Amino acid sequence: MHGYRLTTNMSVYICIVILILVSVAIDDVEARRGRARGRTKSRMQIGLPITGKYRDPESDQYYNNNNGAKITLASHFDYEYVLGHKIAFLCVARGSPRPTITWFKDGVEIFSHLYLHVHEWYIGKDKVKSKIEIDPATQMDAGVYECTADNMYSIDRRSFKTDFSIAFD
Repeated sequence: MHGYRLTTNMSVYICIVILILVSVAIDDVEARRGRARGRTKSRMQIGLPITGKYRDPESDQYYNNNNGAKITLASHFDYEYVLGHKIAFLCVARGSPRPTITWFKDGVEIFSHLYLHVHEWYIGKDKVKSKIEIDPATQMDAGVYECTADNMYSIDRRSFKTDFSIAFD
């Protein structure tokens, strides 16, 4: 049998290949955990209103209309709840005509059921207050909630990210 003898150049080459493979494996693991940055930055900002300059006057007039739906008060963006306790989110909007508030969880519209209640109050002729309550909260209630206020002139939205914690008594 003939033995193989590594030259210095071949040893360096093998070390470089191993380092590259390890680096790629680490990047892959971090990307799966959501820690690695993507190649492009997302332009969507969860929870922030749509504002700014627009390409055409019609869009500018639509989003910056004085009568348009505007959320004036909303719950905190990041919320940690305790399993078995109540979760509550608040959203107050103004506009003329009075806006309609719709609630979403993870992009899907939500409605009242046995453990989730949507309450709504009209304040004056141009304001609405809406609150959702979940009692008792479970692991399945973690996610991104969004309140959307809209009328014929504009749409405004706020998002609330939730996750649970376990209380040890």
